[in-house]
Amino acid sequence: MMRHPRVWMGLLLWLAMGSAQAEWGVNIAPGATEVSRSVFDLHMTIFWICVVIGVLVFGAMFWSMLVHRRAAGQKPAHFHESTTVEILWTVVPLLILVLMAIPATKTLIDIYDSGESELDVQVTGYQWKWHYKYLGQDVEFFSNLTTPAEQINNQAEKGPHYLLEVDEPLVVPVGAKVRFLITSADVIHSWWVPALAVKKDAIPGFVNESWTRIDEPGIFRGQCTELCGKDHGFMPVVVEAKSKEDFAAWLAERQQAAAAEKELTSKQWTLEELMARGEKAYATSCAACHQAGGEGLPPMFPALKGSAIATGPADGHIAIVVNGKPGTSMAAFGKQLSEVDLAAIITYERNAWGNKLGDMVTPQDIVAFKKAQE
Repeated sequence: MMRHPRVWMGLLLWLAMGSAQAEWGVNIAPGATEVSRSVFDLHMTIFWICVVIGVLVFGAMFWSMLVHRRAAGQKPAHFHESTTVEILWTVVPLLILVLMAIPATKTLIDIYDSGESELDVQVTGYQWKWHYKYLGQDVEFFSNLTTPAEQINNQAEKGPHYLLEVDEPLVVPVGAKVRFLITSADVIHSWWVPALAVKKDAIPGFVNESWTRIDEPGIFRGQCTELCGKDHGFMPVVVEAKSKEDFAAWLAERQQAAAAEKELTSKQWTLEELMARGEKAYATSCAACHQAGGEGLPPMFPALKGSAIATGPADGHIAIVVNGKPGTSMAAFGKQLSEVDLAAIITYERNAWGNKLGDMVTPQDIVAFKKAQE
């Protein structure tokens, strides 16, 4: 045994890989909706048709090679054409395609039937997060990745939902038809939740439609599946399905929170309050590009620590945060964040990392700036 250590090491490695791979699934899952199960059934139907075709074709091929081989004394037949064969290899594939098209067409009709919805949600892709707006409900929010940076940088053990966890999931009611209106504010993204059989491109200037009706409460995870920039791999999708009663309570709570957020615009803020809120908002919306310490990632994402923008006139700082900078990667946050968060972030950037200007930008300043631009 000791004379062949490599053999035994290879055997142990093979067994370890086998036990690890036993947990993997190579097929798609039925999902959590009627449409997703229809997609699964269609997939399996087409799969078994292909298996039968493969067995027949390769079986006939290997049988011919074995029985009619030259070593067995077989002599090839000499003929030019066969009308029967020509008809068979034209008609049989046509019939197979027709049989495949019938269930496929039915499934596609169901997938694209987004009418008569009970709830409409506008889904907007941003670099690199999702914005959800419940149309007619006065509720909207951004959904950001919450996987700790330590896990991403391999400084901590990966969590069970690594890169698939967010601060604000999209919440929908069970048993209700929910229509998604999917678009983008910058580049092409793709909103994908496999358990719901929903995958639609989010294209600037266009609105694509999709829908779902979830059967049971639960949490369903997905990702952006269109290469959209530096942090493409860090904009997951999380959908939480609640009972209709729980969803109604959640929606009422969010509506109250939205009303309270509007009232905060007229509040008299202190520098300490804005700094505390700005630190959290900066970590969520700005740190991915400009880094937690404000060092940036030059030249694409310049440093804010000691920069002319963060230490210069407040009006110029407000303008670039609200309107962005054309021709660069600096996005316009005027429509992405509330006046309170905009003011808090700007105040934080002007007083963090040694940029101790001692001044502050209030939500009223942001409101006045926006009105001046109208």
